Amino acid sequence: MTSFNAACIQMRSSRSVDDNITDAESLIRDAAKAGASYVQTPEMTHLVERSRTALTEKIAHPENDAGVKRFADLAKDLGIWLHIGSLAIDRGDGKVANRAFLFSPEGSTAATYDKIHMFDVDLDGGESWRESNTYEPGENSPVIDTGFAKIGLAICYDLRFPALFRAQAMAGAELLSVPACFTKQTGRAHWHVLLRARAIENGCFMVAAAQGGTHEDGRETFGHSLIVDPWGEVLAEAEHDEPGYIIAKIDPATVTEVRQRIPVLTHVRSFNTLNG
Repeated sequence: MTSFNAACIQMRSSRSVDDNITDAESLIRDAAKAGASYVQTPEMTHLVERSRTALTEKIAHPENDAGVKRFADLAKDLGIWLHIGSLAIDRGDGKVANRAFLFSPEGSTAATYDKIHMFDVDLDGGESWRESNTYEPGENSPVIDTGFAKIGLAICYDLRFPALFRAQAMAGAELLSVPACFTKQTGRAHWHVLLRARAIENGCFMVAAAQGGTHEDGRETFGHSLIVDPWGEVLAEAEHDEPGYIIAKIDPATVTEVRQRIPVLTHVRSFNTLNG
């Protein structure tokens, strides 16, 4: 497989779906103009809204969602693989999905992924989150062959569950993805080390587009979108929480080279856990 340029779009999404779509499109066009053929946006690209009531009033089923059609058309217009990190989607059964979309250069939906792990935590300073009160978790972990790399899909809190990424790597993934809306508090402590660890332990590239800054709904996110190579080296980073994009060259041959150097995936063994 030949090398290609991957880009992360960093955003500070608001409560306005229309404004967020417009902002995302502008940055996506900039990244494509800079040579990116795979562009990833962050989790909750077109709406960051903490209130479940307010959120459900603004979202739609994929067939009627303004973002889904606009981004599909944009992928076709630019001739790129466009990975929308996630959108809040009305599933049509009274439940909400935190869903990623991967659009092909033809504008078709190549894959979707519903976030599996729900961020239900209580942090220092009284910061508390209960994603399971709003979202229905997914059950499937896709790996998609784009022709230039096999990509595994994940979202934000999934980053803390290494078995998900190991399964994707064992299924052939060469590039792992974690578009995120990581909190400022947890991002400062864990963002870089977790992303580098997932890349290293699986011999994969890691691409993670992030939300950053203080949002309209009051949350603070960490930013620092990151692209990491299979050896754990940071290829590109947004060293701030401001909107923008980063871009880096991805050479899939590096995956083969690193996995030959340290063939972790061929050394996996089953074992028993003993309590004594």
